[in-house]
Amino acid sequence: MKDVTEEPIKDSVLLVDDETEEELTEAEDSDEEKNEPEEPSEEKEPEAPKDTEEVEEKIYRRERSVKQYQWFFGYLIAFLLIVWLLFFQVLGLTQMPNNDMSPRIDAGDLLVFYRIDNSFKFQNVVVYMKEMPDTGETKLLVGRVLAVGGDIVEISSGGRLIVNGNTLIEPKIFYSTEPREGGPEYPLQLGEDEYFILADSRQEGTDSRYFGPVSSSEIIGSVITVVRRNNP
Repeated sequence: MKDVTEEPIKDSVLLVDDETEEELTEAEDSDEEKNEPEEPSEEKEPEAPKDTEEVEEKIYRRERSVKQYQWFFGYLIAFLLIVWLLFFQVLGLTQMPNNDMSPRIDAGDLLVFYRIDNSFKFQNVVVYMKEMPDTGETKLLVGRVLAVGGDIVEISSGGRLIVNGNTLIEPKIFYSTEPREGGPEYPLQLGEDEYFILADSRQEGTDSRYFGPVSSSEIIGSVITVVRRNNP
């Protein structure tokens, strides 16, 4: 007996096969697309500064400013070092404390003195520190060197200073040189590093007639310049 359903079934199978083939083709195309290697993406290079000259100018100005500050502080340190060397090692400044050296130097005048030289000569005006025998107080004084180590000092009855037998002539000293009560005995011979120092104002000045010789270690320096105080 002939099966009447055979041919329609074949046609149906063929139709199914065509659709399946189309689907398979699409699937294969999709798999090929997936399996294709991806091309590496190109990295974007950083963009250069739009205004390079302006950036370089800012950098140059900043570096220049830093160098200027370095130079300024370098010069400042050098200046302070020079000032320290001059006024604390080589030179010194002090104010005349009284009228012991009047009329040549008045109280309040500014004295510039030289520190380094420790060999003082006749007629040098020196700044020195001396302990007062009655109070024990150390005072800053200014006076004139009139005798040095090894000299023999005397004071005559007429108020004249005699050094090594010679009477000193002091035309700019207006008062006689009288010995002080309780001072050293005369004739007085000075030691190797001792000086006999007197004030120009012989009536009121505090000097070697009162406390005796001054040692070289007590002398701070020799006066080289006097800056006069402006009297009102």
